[in-house]
Amino acid sequence: MVNVQLERDICVSRLSNGIRVITEPMPSVRSVAVGLWIGTGSRCERPEENGISHFIEHMLFKGTPTRSAEDIAREVDAIGGNLDAFTGRELVGYNVKVLDEHLDIAFDILADMLKHPRFDVEDIEKEKGVVLEELKMETDSPESYVHELFVSNFWKRNPLGRPILGTKKTIESFNPEMLRGYHTRYYRPENLTITAAGHLRHEELVRLAERHFGSLAEGGEVPRLETPATEAPLILKSRRSLQQVHVCLGMPTICSTDPLRFASYTLNVVLGGGMSSRLFQNIRERQGLAYSIFSELNLYKDAGMMAVYAGTSVETVRKLLENVMAELRRLKNEPLPAEELRHAKDHMKGSLMLSLESTTSRMGNLARQWLNFGRFFTLDELVDSIEAVTADQVQQVAQQAFQPGRIGLAMLGKLEPGSITAEDLAC
Repeated sequence: MVNVQLERDICVSRLSNGIRVITEPMPSVRSVAVGLWIGTGSRCERPEENGISHFIEHMLFKGTPTRSAEDIAREVDAIGGNLDAFTGRELVGYNVKVLDEHLDIAFDILADMLKHPRFDVEDIEKEKGVVLEELKMETDSPESYVHELFVSNFWKRNPLGRPILGTKKTIESFNPEMLRGYHTRYYRPENLTITAAGHLRHEELVRLAERHFGSLAEGGEVPRLETPATEAPLILKSRRSLQQVHVCLGMPTICSTDPLRFASYTLNVVLGGGMSSRLFQNIRERQGLAYSIFSELNLYKDAGMMAVYAGTSVETVRKLLENVMAELRRLKNEPLPAEELRHAKDHMKGSLMLSLESTTSRMGNLARQWLNFGRFFTLDELVDSIEAVTADQVQQVAQQAFQPGRIGLAMLGKLEPGSITAEDLAC
């Protein structure tokens, strides 16, 4: 086992089987947040497995040979803890937050769930019903559905375009053998990283990790990612029951490790990242065309997407789209004013600093930095990277992203065929 001391008082240890254990103490708090990170997700699944990463995440809460699902819930509740998990396109995370005095029992619960899922036939059949209801909930939410509709056509020929939840067909096909096979392939040392932040000692967490995971055998499969090509879909889907038209417009952008990522974050803040953004102020506040409008960035290891969402009436959807495109052209053709650049930088710095006051956020930050960069950035480095962004860089990112023929659109509502055409997306 090799220990390395890093800036930010971060320690990294490597267990004999290759698992990384990463901690950052926060002496002023009494809580500890621990995360177990599995380097797989929906884009790593075979077509017939679509949704299996998310389904296994659910199944890990259904019990182990020594704990029932109720036992897990009761033990965590008894110590006032918070146990949670999520599935993304490239990562699955399981985390728990407890008082420092309860770290041993919390880690034991988390490790037991991760290593010893039962995958009981009866539990699987029950959970299929739960996940299918979750799928219906996503479909019934116009905002979620139009986003999924866009993504599935934007990355149409790549696993990135597949839904994280899977489909009704794939969910209903899951059985114990499929789940155990996927779990055996990916829930191995090669794909497991442990991070923790809060009131802790590094040596204590390494001891717990060694006790629970030191004997976990190597031999798992490391996901091989296929770099995606993008398309520029134009989808007008009629849903007559809706009172609004829901709009998702998007385009390819840089990946999560690109040197211009901070300029991309800045562009997103300026475009639609808050109440003072151009989209919110122009389209909602000045013209009253939408209640909800925002932009977002989805950055992955080898690809990225910037998207704009808005909900508006049938009568105003064309005017809204014209205004969105006008804002894209303005960012592409005009340098960002100094005052607006300053505002965006202060917004990002404030959000960064506030987020890192939370043990859970800092624990997640450790995982993202290690998995993306294999190193950690000090707060000064992050602030310096934000401050180094120039108006020229923001314009450069905009010019790369807002290109004719690369901007796609999905719309959902009371729409007529041909009411919006590719010419309306000229940039």
